[in-house]
Amino acid sequence: MKKQLLLTVSSNRVVAPGWHHMVLEGTDLPPVTPGQFVEVAAPHGATLLNRPISIFDATATTLELVIAPVGDGTKAICDAKVGDSLRVIMPLGKGFTTEFPVGSKVLLVGGGVGIAPLYMQLCTLIDAGVKAEVLFGLRSRPDAEFCKQYEALAPIHICTDDGSFGHHGLVTSHPAFGQHYDMIQMCGPKPMMRAVAASAAERGIPAEASLENMMACGLGACLCCVEPTEKGNLCVCKDGPVFNTSLLTW
Repeated sequence: MKKQLLLTVSSNRVVAPGWHHMVLEGTDLPPVTPGQFVEVAAPHGATLLNRPISIFDATATTLELVIAPVGDGTKAICDAKVGDSLRVIMPLGKGFTTEFPVGSKVLLVGGGVGIAPLYMQLCTLIDAGVKAEVLFGLRSRPDAEFCKQYEALAPIHICTDDGSFGHHGLVTSHPAFGQHYDMIQMCGPKPMMRAVAASAAERGIPAEASLENMMACGLGACLCCVEPTEKGNLCVCKDGPVFNTSLLTW
């Protein structure tokens, strides 16, 4: 059930150039499915509309977000100080498939800040006995402390555009990508996800993609985030953001 909550910022730190990891605290937060998102009101009226942000992790008392300040709204949110309050609507959308037979092998592919919603999914898969691996495509060397959260759970493979760390090149060129998986789940730039989805389809591997279309209301009312699919135009905020890639016409 969706709730509008007033949450308190308990931590806000920069974990990579342009990325903030924020922890918000409250009481009786609703249950969250990995891949769902929240709408956060920008402080001080910086923007009229709320900003959609992926959920990094959540409990009954905490909400963790990883935010890239790319516009006035997200910049204002990232400027929030410890002790400040933020208005949040959660949880929104439909998340990743989480139920697999024990021993299944799943690859999580993230591009840029799209790695954020994959952390909660990784935790869920590991708890369920799924053999998960992580493949990230980043511009440059990632923050070591931030990546340790993923490394503590599963093998992590990193590609960088500038070659400063890990594999120099695209995620689809990494040796780990060529292995067999029972499912590939991803979030990131559309060109990356289209390439991953095309390769997965050729190899007979089902795949899910979390789309990052521009959103306004987050409830499917404004039709701002409509995505063409095999079932017609669907709202990413309500019918997604996670879709099986066989449904997408890209």
